[in-house]
Amino acid sequence: MNKIKIGVLREEKSPPDKRVPLTPLICTELLTLYPELEIVIQPSKIRCYDDDEYLAFGLTLQEDLTDCDVLMGVKEVPADKLIPNKKYFFFSHTIKKQPHNIKLMKTLIEKKIQMIDYETLTDKDHNRIIGFGRFAGIVGAYNGILGYGRKYEVFHIKPAHLCRDRAEMEEELKRVKLPNIKIALSGGGRVANGVIEILSALRIRKVTPEEFLTASFREPVYCQLNTKDYAELPTDHNYDNNDFYKHPEHFVTKFIPYTKVTDVYISAHYWDPKSPKMFSTGDLKASNFHISVIADITCDIDGSIPTTLRSSTIDKPFYGYNPKTGKEDVPFSKETICIMAVDNLPCELPRDASDDFSKDLMERVLPYLFKEDTDKIIERASICKQGKLMPNFEYLSDYAY
Repeated sequence: MNKIKIGVLREEKSPPDKRVPLTPLICTELLTLYPELEIVIQPSKIRCYDDDEYLAFGLTLQEDLTDCDVLMGVKEVPADKLIPNKKYFFFSHTIKKQPHNIKLMKTLIEKKIQMIDYETLTDKDHNRIIGFGRFAGIVGAYNGILGYGRKYEVFHIKPAHLCRDRAEMEEELKRVKLPNIKIALSGGGRVANGVIEILSALRIRKVTPEEFLTASFREPVYCQLNTKDYAELPTDHNYDNNDFYKHPEHFVTKFIPYTKVTDVYISAHYWDPKSPKMFSTGDLKASNFHISVIADITCDIDGSIPTTLRSSTIDKPFYGYNPKTGKEDVPFSKETICIMAVDNLPCELPRDASDDFSKDLMERVLPYLFKEDTDKIIERASICKQGKLMPNFEYLSDYAY
């Protein structure tokens, strides 16, 4: 087999991202698995794994990556840095026709790049096989708990980004003493599973949606809501999974009863713009709207959570939503709902998130660079190749050309 050379890119998007697609340890494991592989690292001063750590594992630093076959990063590569006729892996943020990446999309086409977006890597059943979703859930849940503690002055814990790693963050959780609040979690994928890891670390008991709505408890509890729990047909109040995913516009929310008994709401579900919002701005003004802290991990602006007016930042993760005015306000006032809407949550624990991602990349994706890809994992995930959009992404034609 021909030799393959992978270049690990320096992250150059602003604000900088400290995560890496391949950690030093995973690089060495890959080199052992595939003798025909060579890996070089573009020097960087901002990575969570610094240059010396890669050098300590015997890896080579290389500024010029034009001799690489495959280039791997995390966030978008600036258009002027793209090397023509290469195979790139990164999160391109183009598949929803994001306006700010039009130039990037056009340049990928013009430079005849094969663009493999991590977000589009799926198995034969169209399930995503890689992502940072688990750590988005872990950090998002932690931030939601932190926000509740600050709002009610019941405990103080260190922000996740000031913890060296997840182990230190979980030490912080030992200081949390929650009253008998109710936490609602929507979603059932990787992000939701990450949330559950934190709620489990806090020993918060899981109850059914029915118990959550009707019973009182002497301890903090949470319920996990799947689509059937918060969406229904307006005519007969039924739910059909296939119908929902084909025609989400036919459904309405049934989340309103939860707004009356929930203290902390953690949004970890995927939202299609055609599907219903969880609640409306009018619902927020009801006297019995009880939610006081919302951790919107999905962070869709003007999406399923109407209180998410903007994304927040790692340094300033919280802002307030004033239900009376419908505008942003101070985050920890009695009159406002505390909103956490950080859109790059895994960056708060970059080493742990990178470790997790690198392992998945090694086990689930990179083997298809060295063996026959019978399931067409790489081809199916390629947005464009040789100056053309691939068949699955021809809907981007008005955006890409």
